[in-house]
Amino acid sequence: MNILFEDNHIIAVNKSNSEIVQGDKTGDEALSDTVKAYIKKKYKKPGDVYLGVVHRIDRPVSGVVIFARTSKAATRLSKMFLEKEIKKTYWAIVKQLPESDSGRLVHHMIKNQEKNRSSAYDTPRKKSKEAVLTYKLVSSSANYHLLEIELETGRHHQIRCQLAKIGCPIRGDLKYGAARSNKGGGVNLHARKIEFTHPVTKEFISILAPVPKEDNLWNEFQNVM
Repeated sequence: MNILFEDNHIIAVNKSNSEIVQGDKTGDEALSDTVKAYIKKKYKKPGDVYLGVVHRIDRPVSGVVIFARTSKAATRLSKMFLEKEIKKTYWAIVKQLPESDSGRLVHHMIKNQEKNRSSAYDTPRKKSKEAVLTYKLVSSSANYHLLEIELETGRHHQIRCQLAKIGCPIRGDLKYGAARSNKGGGVNLHARKIEFTHPVTKEFISILAPVPKEDNLWNEFQNVM
């Protein structure tokens, strides 16, 4: 487990693209349980350890995830996520370049609960929710391109779905149109950075997550790391 930040109120971890943030029907060990076990051992805590899950990233996605170590921090962080006071920056590797090197994507998304998939439309549909992100081209290699993305909304599979909508599916993302899967089943989408005002100390916090070492493709973009 790669810990990126830790104090009495918050702990941030660099999630691998095989871990789930919180337990689900698969029964696989969740990252939240791993973090609880770490805290219990490190601080020799008796009984159950409190850990608040205040946000999530998709299982095949890597990068920074923050947890609350106190109920006060959990309540405040959850409110900050809801009110968009936390800035999240992602990196995505795509095969196809967008038409413009930078832009703002606005779509209307509908989640299909049964298929665990979302669809994006150019115009509003019944039960659709507006999805907005901005992107810019950061670097290119011989065959792939690295995009930096900032979310303005937080919809289900938003980045994966919106990039696929404009013809730029993320490498390895079979669900959204990639030509082939990645070894291990992950996709080349990485929660690179998260920035916010600490909910208790009020300090400015910026947490940067290194890209996965096990995927050599990320190394093609070492010039921007």
